[in-house]
Amino acid sequence: CFPCRVLSIQSHVVRGYVGNKSATFPLQVLGFEVDSINSVQFSNHTGYAHWKGQVLTAEELNVLYEGIKLNNVNHYDYILTGYSRDISFLETVVDIIKELKKANPSLVYVCDPVMGDQGAMVSSYPHTSSLLLFCDIFFFHRLLTGRKINTEEDAIEVMDLLHKMGPETVVLTSTDLPSKQGDQFLVALGSQKIKKPDGTNTDQKICMDIPKVDAVFVGTGDLFAAMMLAWTHHHPKDLKTACEKTVSVMHHVIKRTITYANEMAGPGKRPTPAQLELRMVQSKADIENPTIVVEAKVLQKSSQ
Repeated sequence: CFPCRVLSIQSHVVRGYVGNKSATFPLQVLGFEVDSINSVQFSNHTGYAHWKGQVLTAEELNVLYEGIKLNNVNHYDYILTGYSRDISFLETVVDIIKELKKANPSLVYVCDPVMGDQGAMVSSYPHTSSLLLFCDIFFFHRLLTGRKINTEEDAIEVMDLLHKMGPETVVLTSTDLPSKQGDQFLVALGSQKIKKPDGTNTDQKICMDIPKVDAVFVGTGDLFAAMMLAWTHHHPKDLKTACEKTVSVMHHVIKRTITYANEMAGPGKRPTPAQLELRMVQSKADIENPTIVVEAKVLQKSSQ
């Protein structure tokens, strides 16, 4: 049995965990072969006081892909995209996805449109809606539509709208919804369309209340996308289980990270960006077999 092969096009940092550094190790631990193309190469993430590095151009991306193609090793089961700053770069990504999907129609494209926090636009995804046409698993950010999600009905509407644009699985990782468990929780939602053997579609929507942590982490979104890829592969028609395992991995990694960071910072001091780098290697066992700490609630399951 051949292992699943992932082409991951994301950012890279020399020090720390973000982009491909956040995605590759966890995917490999779960049995995936990962081929990485670095959309940027920075010394460290941009939350530090200083950072240096290079941005990969569309032409350079094309050269790398051509090399893979010339050796006839451009065969993938999954493609995962994250941070990108340049529109022409994204257009080249679309061309690569088209070609890979033509060679393997069952290829799954996982799109994480990295946007940045508090409305700061750090990616050119909003300008490349054509990606949605080829996307199978999509992580929604409200900046893509310009609308806020204030109610569960808003969330369901947005997810259904995105389904119509292409993706079969949609995850809303940032909403403005209040949690029924209080203001110490974030609300995430997901929706999955599954084609049944008789040709009809079944639709599962889930909701999760995720405990907040009082710190700013970088690379968690990239880890989330990689884990959703892995767990939807292992549970292809069970979004509830895939989301529970993904969020539980996140919980264990973040909890281990904040415990270490606080110890390193000392009493009463806020940890530095370096101290808050994800404790990825130390979380290997939790990535492989996460103890479920957050349960997903099924909102609706309907046939169409």
